[in-house]
Amino acid sequence: MPIIVRLDVMLARRKMSLSALAAAVDITLANLSILKSDKAKAVRFSTLEAICKALDCQPGDLLEYVPGDGPISHDDG
Repeated sequence: MPIIVRLDVMLARRKMSLSALAAAVDITLANLSILKSDKAKAVRFSTLEAICKALDCQPGDLLEYVPGDGPISHDDG
């Protein structure tokens, strides 16, 4: 997928553990781990907002678009 999650980078910069972020954002550690390991297929804006608030960052600090990982398909149906 051409969207890369850089949550681990922001956690390191903020010197915060994944479990501390999970508690601050009120999300399960398992779901946060899925997001951190780049295995999530989607993220709710409310979750992204809570993570940005807890880490004092912008969405662009957490997400990166890397082109060239295959075509984007659109369902026009």
